[in-house]
Amino acid sequence: MTELAAREAVALMHTYQRLPVEFVRGEGSRLFDVAGKPYLDCLSGIAVTAVGHANPRVAAAVDLQMSALVHVSNLFYTAPQVDLAERLSRLSGLDRVFFSNDGATANEAAIKLARRWGQAQRGPACFEVITLDGSFHGRTLATLAATGQPAKQAIFLPLPTGFLQVPPNDLPAVSAAIHRGTAAVMIETTQGEGGVLPLAEKYLTDLRSLCDDRQVLLIVDDVQAGVGRTGTWFSWQGLGFDPDIATVAKALANGLPIGACLATATVAAAFQPGDHATTFGGGPVICAAALATLAEIEEAKALDNVVARGEQLRLLLEQVPGVGQVRGRGLLLAAVLQQPIAGEVVAAALGEGLVINNVRPDVVRFTPPLTISAEEVAEAVRRFETAIARSTTESTSA
Repeated sequence: MTELAAREAVALMHTYQRLPVEFVRGEGSRLFDVAGKPYLDCLSGIAVTAVGHANPRVAAAVDLQMSALVHVSNLFYTAPQVDLAERLSRLSGLDRVFFSNDGATANEAAIKLARRWGQAQRGPACFEVITLDGSFHGRTLATLAATGQPAKQAIFLPLPTGFLQVPPNDLPAVSAAIHRGTAAVMIETTQGEGGVLPLAEKYLTDLRSLCDDRQVLLIVDDVQAGVGRTGTWFSWQGLGFDPDIATVAKALANGLPIGACLATATVAAAFQPGDHATTFGGGPVICAAALATLAEIEEAKALDNVVARGEQLRLLLEQVPGVGQVRGRGLLLAAVLQQPIAGEVVAAALGEGLVINNVRPDVVRFTPPLTISAEEVAEAVRRFETAIARSTTESTSA
């Protein structure tokens, strides 16, 4: 155990299983450890550093805003917040924005908004939100209750009521679950923490029609798949439908903490002053970073790069021995292994100078920067192939 790991074990709550490396610097798609060893980062802090580490445009925007105004709370106007809200509205086609601190609190806002809307439409008994098995919406009590993963919920029971899970890609199951007390259906278009499982496009468009017919809201949790990750600004834009409420977070400020809940004007009108609030959400520095991140994605033509590099990564991964399937969209991809050795593969990849992570015993996730180059994608797959070969050999010998 290193000195830092020993200190961490004493000072921090034991909520993370950390890999044995200390990163001290980043540049573009690379990370560097305390000894100066470079690593190719194909995790991006779990789909966060969309335009690369130490991005000059984002760093300059943060530095400038830090020198001018850091925080005044949401009791006053600040231009960066309004600028960012307008930008997100133009990009998403949704009308109103509420800023929060991360994805979980963005989803909390979405759930509360759906409940307020349901109460206004059909009275106080209309508050239930239908979600999907295998989904992940956060680790607060309400978002954990919305999450369709019983193993993550078990030790925190009882959870808040008002949530019901049904199987993904099963429209009749959703239809049967909707009743007068249903306010919304909440989905991820690709279930990231659930194993990088993309929902079928026809299911998504049919679900939109079902929600319209039954007069319930459709919420898209785009926390991981949004901000260009799947090749469009928001994941639903490439899938033929529009939500009533959507949430984004991870990539929005390239590593600084922010979340956003977006909604149509009609739905957003259910919130009145005092219904929901946050001290830190939408602060000037974070919004300046987000505006710079969006500008960088646009100027670098990163959305086109996501499409090209995503297809390249998919094709190369499909040729790696030991990979049985590749699934996902854009640069939110998973290699499904033929053996349940994903943890071993991730550890071996780290030794090879490649940062990835496992989301299931047989599933390894790739979420590189949206700006990753073709050469870096090829390099990542070479290192991944070596890691699988090492892990398979060690597993066989054991």
